[in-house]
Amino acid sequence: MKRLGLILLMQCFAVYSFAEYSLRGTVLSESGEELVGANLMLSGSYKGTSTNENGEYEFEKLKAGTYTLKVTYIGYEPKRISVDVDGDTEQDIQLEPRHIMAEEVLVSATRAGDKTPVAKTTVNQSTIESRNMGQDIPYLLTMTPSYVATSDAGAGVGYTNFRIRGTDLNRINVTVNGIPMNDAESHGTWFVDIPDLAGSIENIQIQRGVGTSTNGAAAFGATINLQTSTLNKDAYAEYRTSVGSFNTFKNSVSAGTGLLNDHFTFDVRLSKVNSDGFIDRASADLKSFFTSAGYYSENTVIKVNVFSGFEETYQAWYGVPSAKLNNDVAGLERYRDHWLWNTHSARANEEQFDHVMNSDARTYNFYTYENEVDHYQQDHYQLHFSHQLNDFLNINAALHYTYGRGYYENYEYDEDFTDYQMTVPEGIEVTDLVARKWLDNDFYGATFSLNYERNKSAFTFGGGHSTYDGDHFGNVIWAQYMGENEKDHEWYRGTGLKKDFNVFGKYSYQLTEAFSLFADMQYRHIDYDIDGIDDDLRDLTQSHQYDFFNPKFGVFYRPSNAQEAYLSYAVAHREPTRSNFVDADPAGKQPVSETLRDLEAGYTYKTSSFLVGANLYYMSYKDQLIQTGEINDVGAPIMVNADDSYRAGIELTGGLKITRSLNWDGNLTFSQNKITDFTEYVDNWDAGGQKAFNLGETDLAFSPNVIVNSQLKFKPAPALSLSLLSNYVGDQYIDNTSNEDRKLDAWFVNNLKIEHTINCKFFDEVKLHLMVNNLFDVEYESNAWVYSYIYGNERYKMDGYFPQAGTHFFAGIDFKF
Repeated sequence: MKRLGLILLMQCFAVYSFAEYSLRGTVLSESGEELVGANLMLSGSYKGTSTNENGEYEFEKLKAGTYTLKVTYIGYEPKRISVDVDGDTEQDIQLEPRHIMAEEVLVSATRAGDKTPVAKTTVNQSTIESRNMGQDIPYLLTMTPSYVATSDAGAGVGYTNFRIRGTDLNRINVTVNGIPMNDAESHGTWFVDIPDLAGSIENIQIQRGVGTSTNGAAAFGATINLQTSTLNKDAYAEYRTSVGSFNTFKNSVSAGTGLLNDHFTFDVRLSKVNSDGFIDRASADLKSFFTSAGYYSENTVIKVNVFSGFEETYQAWYGVPSAKLNNDVAGLERYRDHWLWNTHSARANEEQFDHVMNSDARTYNFYTYENEVDHYQQDHYQLHFSHQLNDFLNINAALHYTYGRGYYENYEYDEDFTDYQMTVPEGIEVTDLVARKWLDNDFYGATFSLNYERNKSAFTFGGGHSTYDGDHFGNVIWAQYMGENEKDHEWYRGTGLKKDFNVFGKYSYQLTEAFSLFADMQYRHIDYDIDGIDDDLRDLTQSHQYDFFNPKFGVFYRPSNAQEAYLSYAVAHREPTRSNFVDADPAGKQPVSETLRDLEAGYTYKTSSFLVGANLYYMSYKDQLIQTGEINDVGAPIMVNADDSYRAGIELTGGLKITRSLNWDGNLTFSQNKITDFTEYVDNWDAGGQKAFNLGETDLAFSPNVIVNSQLKFKPAPALSLSLLSNYVGDQYIDNTSNEDRKLDAWFVNNLKIEHTINCKFFDEVKLHLMVNNLFDVEYESNAWVYSYIYGNERYKMDGYFPQAGTHFFAGIDFKF
C-alpha cells in the first residue's frame, strides 16, 4: 500500500507539474473601449501577443505560477500587472491615457515592427547595461545571431570591427534615432569615435539581411538601429565605475531632471575610458559626453541631442606575422631579406627584424614610434520633432549635423623628398619624417516620416537628404632633414562632396487575423564628386551619379500565439566607396555599383517555457566588390566587381526555461558563402606584373560556415544571476582563394558573467558586475590580412593576424540615486 500510495502521489505531482492553463482577457481604455492591437508581453516566458479586433488577448499552455504581464498601446501609459495562474484565468486590463506623447515614434519609421517580415533581434537596455564595462558596442552585441566581433587591441577596447553573416561593417547600415551614422565615403561605422555611447542607449535593433528601408548607406548585410535614452519621468543620478585587465578603467556619471512642469527634461552623461590593450602599446584614451533636452506635450515631442566623442588610440593595425606566431625564424628572416617591412629602407627592415625577434608572439606590435596614434573627435547635433495630428496620423522630422576631424600619425624611414613635394636639400636624397594624414568633414541633413495607422492598415512615407563635405590632406610635421621646407608642410589635399537623397514608402495590411502583407519601396539618388590629389600625388578628379530603386515585399502569418512565420524578398543597391574609386587602375575596369537580392523565410514556435525558431536566407550578389589581389598603376591593391556571388544559410534560435531559476538561450548559423567563378592575381616579382590563377568556385573571405552562441543563466536568488556565455566561430578564410594556408582557425570561447543587486538606504540601487572573458585561456586570432607574391619561382606570403586576449576580466559597480 505504501508503494501504491507513493506511485499515486508521484503521478499527481507529474500531472500538476505538466498541467497547462490559459490566461485570457480584454484590454480596455479608461472609458471601457476595447483597444485593438495592444501589445502584451508575459515575462518569465517566451510569449507575446497583441489584442484582436475585439480587444481580446489569450496566452495558452502556461504552467502554473506567477507572471508579470506588460501591456503597451500608443497613447496610453504602459502597465505591468502580476497575475497568478493556477488554472484557466481571466484578467481584463484597463489602461490610462498618456498625457504626453511617447517618443518611440521618433524611430518608428526605420524600425521593423512586430509583424514586419524580416529577421531581427532587439537588445534591450538592461542587457546593454549589464555588459557595458568599457568594451565597444560591437562587443556588447556578440551573442546575437550570425555576428562576429574583433578587436585590434585584443580586448574589445579601442578599434573594433564586426561582421554579420560574413558581411563587413562597410556594408551594414547604422542609424542613431534614424539619423545615418555610416561615414558617407567609406560607408563604415567606428564606434570608437563615440566612446560609451552604450551608456545612453535605450535599445538596439539588428535587422539581418536587407531589412526595411532606412536612411543612409545601403544595408548589404544588416541594419543596426540604435535608439538613445527615452523619457525618464523621475529625477535620477548614476555613477558607474569599472576596472579590468590591461589597466582598463571606465568611469561614467549621468543625471536627469525628470519631467519638470509636466513638459521639460534634461539629461547628461560624461564618460572616460582608458586601456593599455592586450597588444603592446595598443592603448586607448577615450572621452565622451551625451546631453539631451526635451519638451513633451500630449501631441508633441521636441528633443535636442548633442553628443561628442574623442579617441586617441595607438595604432595596432599591422597584426602579427604567422611566422612569428609559429616561431618560424626562417620565415621572419625572409621578411627582412625580401624587404617586406619596408620596400626601400634596409635600416628599417633590420630594426623590425630585431624588434619582432625580441617581442612576445601574441602581443607583438609592428609600430614602435611613441606617437603612432589615431587621433579623432566627432561631434553630433540632432533636433527631433514629432507631432500627433490625430489618433491615426503623426509626423516626424529631424535635422542633424556631424563634425569630424582628426589624423593618424606615422613615422616613415628614408623617404624621398619629391614623394612629399618637398624641396630637396643639397646633397641629401632621403630623410626620416613624421607625417599626419588628416580628415576634416562636415555631414548634415534632414529626415522625415509621415506615419498613418488605422484599422487594418499602416502606412509610412519617409526619407531624407544629406550632404557630406570632406577634406583629406597630409602634413609633414617633422623631418630629420627639413631644409627649407616649413613645418607642417602640406603635400596633398583631396576633397569629397557627396549628396544623398532618398524617399521610401512602407505599407502593411492585416488581411485576416492571421495574415498580414507588407510592401516597402525606396528610391535613392546619389551625387558624388572627388577632387584634388591623393597621398601618392595622383589626380583624383572624378564625378559619379546613381539612381537606385529598392523594392521589398513580404507576408507575415500568425495562426496562433504560439506560432508565427514570414516570407520576404528584398533588393538593395550600393555604390562603391571612396577607396574603391581612388584605388582603381585608371587604365583598367572601373568599379560599378553592387546589387543584392535577398530571399528570407522564417518560422518561430514558442510556449511559456520553450522557444525554437529558424530563418532561411539566400542573398544573391551581382557585381559584389571583392579583393582579388589585383593592383592599380602604382602597385596598390584594389577591389574589383565579381560577377556572381551568394550567401545562403539557416539561422536557428532556441530557448528553454529549464527551471524557474535556470534558463538557456542560444542561436546557431550554418551557411555557405561563395564566389561562383574566382580568379586570383598574384604579384610576380620575377617577371613583373601579375600572374592569374582561375580557381572556379571559392569561399568568400571572413565568412565562417558555422557560428554558435549559447547563454546559460542561473538565478539562485532574485538579486543574483550567473551566466555562462559561449561563442563558437568556425574556420574562415582571410582571402577569397579557399586556401588552407590562408585562414583563421575556428575558436570556442567561454565567458562568465556575474551580477548582484544590493538594495540599501543610501542608494536606490547598487549593482555589482563581474565579467571573466575567455574563461579557459584559449589562444585564437579573430582577424587577419594577407599579401602573396612570386619570387624565385616560389610563392610566398606576407600576413598579419590579430591575437585576442587570454583570460581577462572586467569588474564594475553601479550606484543609482
